[in-house]
Amino acid sequence: MTAIVFLETATDLNEEVQIVRSDTLRASTTYLRTNDRVRLSDLLHLLLIPSDNAAARALARLSPLGYEGFIARMNQKADDLGLNHTAYTDPSGLYADNISSAYDMARLISFAAEDDRIGPIMRTPEYSFRTVPAARRPGRVVTVRSTNQILRNGDMDVLGGKTGFISRAGYCLATLLKMPSGGPSLAVVVLGATSNLGRFWETRHLMAWLSERTGSLSLATPAVATAQ
Repeated sequence: MTAIVFLETATDLNEEVQIVRSDTLRASTTYLRTNDRVRLSDLLHLLLIPSDNAAARALARLSPLGYEGFIARMNQKADDLGLNHTAYTDPSGLYADNISSAYDMARLISFAAEDDRIGPIMRTPEYSFRTVPAARRPGRVVTVRSTNQILRNGDMDVLGGKTGFISRAGYCLATLLKMPSGGPSLAVVVLGATSNLGRFWETRHLMAWLSERTGSLSLATPAVATAQ
């Protein structure tokens, strides 16, 4: 949702911006450092590939809507998309007050994967960029890998996907997969897995179960399978 809302008003993804302390403070997962200068495009890649929380905060801060206005727009967009059990309180997902349902996440990942600026990033297993050099601060190369192990393994056709974790929610994964043999796309959502590997195992298990039954099922595109 952070990427969707930011791109509603973004005009130049090559614009160079500076990271500030409020972006990186207690960000949990981040590859950014205070005073780094990066392109907006790099922030989007950091947001969607390794789940960089400082990148999410920076995108909200830099939006013409302002930080609070950005969060308000996230909630309005959820209403626009019919995500009736979804509410946001911050752009990074670190707060337990952010809530949603497996069905809403399935709809959201399907919508995001269709965006030609978001979908290709979510399908990128590894990404490298160089921070912009500044006075007395040389640029450095940053390389990140996708947190989505199904994408990295390359044995399933991933159209889009996003991981998430906080202790209250457990290990989560929303992913849009192409069914084998020309079948429909399928949004698979796993919430509350007890381990990092567990969310990927559950996704594969659901896909295998449905693949065995596609001959007798009439699935819409995208279909939805959820595990909680």
